[in-house]
Amino acid sequence: MNAQVLDGRAVAATILDRVRGEVADFVESFDRVPMLATVLVGDDPASHTYVRMKANRCAKVGMRSRQVRLGSDITTDTLVGHLRQLSADPEVDGILLQHPVPGHLDERAAFEAIDPAKDVDGVTRTSFATMSFGEGGFNSATPGGIMALLDAYDIPLAGKHAVVVGRSAILGRPVGMLLLGRDATVTYCHSRTTDLAEHVARADVLVAAVGRPGLIRGGWIKPGAVVVDAGYADNTGDVEYEAAALRASYLTPVPGGVGPMTIATLLAQTIRAAREHEAARRADPELTTTGSGRE
Repeated sequence: MNAQVLDGRAVAATILDRVRGEVADFVESFDRVPMLATVLVGDDPASHTYVRMKANRCAKVGMRSRQVRLGSDITTDTLVGHLRQLSADPEVDGILLQHPVPGHLDERAAFEAIDPAKDVDGVTRTSFATMSFGEGGFNSATPGGIMALLDAYDIPLAGKHAVVVGRSAILGRPVGMLLLGRDATVTYCHSRTTDLAEHVARADVLVAAVGRPGLIRGGWIKPGAVVVDAGYADNTGDVEYEAAALRASYLTPVPGGVGPMTIATLLAQTIRAAREHEAARRADPELTTTGSGRE
């Protein structure tokens, strides 16, 4: 068996084409340009690259982006203050705190300073709760991108046994909840799970989200399984790609699988947030912008 590639770049391009049209319609309707604000703390080269990529994608779909760069020596209170200012700014529709932040900062406190109405990266407790209960809100961007990728290939999830290897608050845990919401039976595992190979071998759908290259051996994969590799370290995924490709029915490449879907989901949720903000302003005329945002 040779696995079919789950091409995140191609699917993301389709999503971004749709977002570009939605942004154009929004500008025509409301005479302002949606804005995504990104907050970057420190000088990690990879984080700078990610933020630059997101700014470039914003420009390509016609959105504005505002970059807030802060030194690695700031305090949690200072970071929280910047995020609260962006939350209160009527020109900002979405907020992204590039993570991880330096270790001395309380990342959870920073996430919770983001207004859930602008949490287009889906990192707040409110977003996790509303997503888990299927009550709206914003999906965590990478899990939301994974689900969109599976949908693009018409991969059935109801009744399937999904195994998620990873338990982070912004990837492993939320993607499991999204799969559960689609009627999959979900097992959570992680790098310390006993008999990890046995759990993986029972997965109809496997999501690897640890960030430890080669953690998942290709020979563990159930023949015909769908494998989504969301791990990334040193340009390598969590799954032994070549060996897994001989057993899986579908498999994401690394890079080019999950990564592009994360950015596409982020921007799709930003234009949605912009529309919801305008709906709120119509309902409450006191909520007005400070300018058209066309500069």
